[in-house]
Formats: sequence, C-alpha cells, structure tokens
Amino acid sequence: MRVLQPDGWAKPRGFSHGVAFNGPGQWLVLAGQTGTNDQGEYESDDLAAQVGAALRRVTRLLAEAGAGPEHIVRLTWYLTSRAEYEAAGAGIGAAWKETLGRHFPPSTLLYIGGLVDPRAKVELEVTAFVPAR
Repeated sequence: MRVLQPDGWAKPRGFSHGVAFNGPGQWLVLAGQTGTNDQGEYESDDLAAQVGAALRRVTRLLAEAGAGPEHIVRLTWYLTSRAEYEAAGAGIGAAWKETLGRHFPPSTLLYIGGLVDPRAKVELEVTAFVPAR
C-alpha cells in the first residue's frame, strides 16, 4: 500500500489523503461499530471511552479475517457532538494509539444529529484491504 501525498501539500495530521495498492487480495467491509462491549451494552457515556470501545471492536473484526489495523484503507467517523469530540482529544488519541498505533488511514469525520441508538456518541465505518500473500 502506498500513501498518496502530493509534493507541496501539507501533511495531514491523524489521517492520510489517500492510498493506492495493486495486486490480488481480500476486501473487508465492516458495518458501523459503536462504543459497546461484546454484549452490545454501553459501559460509559464518555465519548473517548466509546471511541476506544468502537476501535477495539474494529480491530477484533479485522483479526477475525486475519487482518490488522495496518490494512484499513478507509475510516468514516459519525459523531453526535463537535464539542464533546474537541474536549475528548487526548482520550481519543490514547485509544487510537492503543488500537491503531501509528496507522492513519484516509478518514472522513461527520457530525450528525444522532445515531439509531440514542446512547451512541460515535459510529466507525471501516474498509480494509489485505494483499494476497
């Protein structure tokens, strides 16, 4: 996988503008993951805690397919509050480091009026590609 970073463009922080890859492999498309535990229950109303739980769910699904965070090629965030997101920066950064490490895939972040489950503050949608070995 090659990160797309045109000459003269400012390097983005926490994501990449795009990626390119060639060859056979396996696509993984994950449904939106919210910040619940394995039983589908919310353990916290804290946004950073929910992001951490959602990221752990993502990495667990990837592992189920023999993939890891490094295979994520697209990450879409749906958030219910700009103010909570801005206030939770350090906690979200820690959750990212714990789960995705130094991998910063192309990402889109959207603020929306709400999610289907009113307790959910974040939903993460992921596309990944695992090159054939």
